[in-house]
Amino acid sequence: MEQLIISLISGAAGGNIVGKVLKNLDLGPLGNSIAGIVGGGLGQQILGSLLGGGAADAAAGLDIGTIISSVASGGVGGGVVMAIVGLIKNMTAK
Repeated sequence: MEQLIISLISGAAGGNIVGKVLKNLDLGPLGNSIAGIVGGGLGQQILGSLLGGGAADAAAGLDIGTIISSVASGGVGGGVVMAIVGLIKNMTAK
């Protein structure tokens, strides 16, 4: 559960960072955060399934490797989903 919370917070941060860097895709602070949170959750789930997460991760607890993995997967997932949503928004506005 802690890993998911870390990923969601990292996703929100990743979405906002990408929104600030790519001004043309910016959805505003709330839009960036929402897209980032969704992406953070998806990133955590995808990385967990690719690395064989699940019961093994739950038994491992919160060590530094798990925390870094959650931050990285959440941040990257949040940034990617925010960029995709921004692109879709820009394409439909034209």
